[in-house]
Amino acid sequence: MRSLLVPKKVFFTRGVGRHTERLASFEMALRAAGIECYNLVTVSSILPPGCQIIPPKEGLARMHPGSIVFTVMSRVSSNEAHRRISASVGVAVPEDLDKNWGYFAEHHSFGESRESAGKYAEQLAYDMYKSITDQLPNRTLNVTETAVVDEDGHWNTVIAAAVFLME
Repeated sequence: MRSLLVPKKVFFTRGVGRHTERLASFEMALRAAGIECYNLVTVSSILPPGCQIIPPKEGLARMHPGSIVFTVMSRVSSNEAHRRISASVGVAVPEDLDKNWGYFAEHHSFGESRESAGKYAEQLAYDMYKSITDQLPNRTLNVTETAVVDEDGHWNTVIAAAVFLME
């Protein structure tokens, strides 16, 4: 029997927020990612069998403000001038997504480029996937956001998220 809480679709989004207050910078990052008006519940790292990857615009159009939304999210904040921050979510997609599950991996760091952080998150997802099977994943991909903190001392927050839809 299939559980009612198995997501049917997932999309990826990212955002950067800047503000004098840390919490407000997180809110600004959520706004930039288009997910500020939802009650976000962070979950761990499984891409369910049969879960279709869709474009962000399509996913956001299906959502309703105030909804409880499950997400795999990476986030990091800093107010240290010139500090580069990165948040990334990588995913390993199985060959047969209708029958098998994949893995997400969250990664956040300081000093890494978007490309480096994204590749690292993909490698983490790949390694977790390989720990359960001898098969190679069909593909890996990532969503990554980076920012460099300005000299003004304002908080910067970056987020990367895989957002699940239950419908």
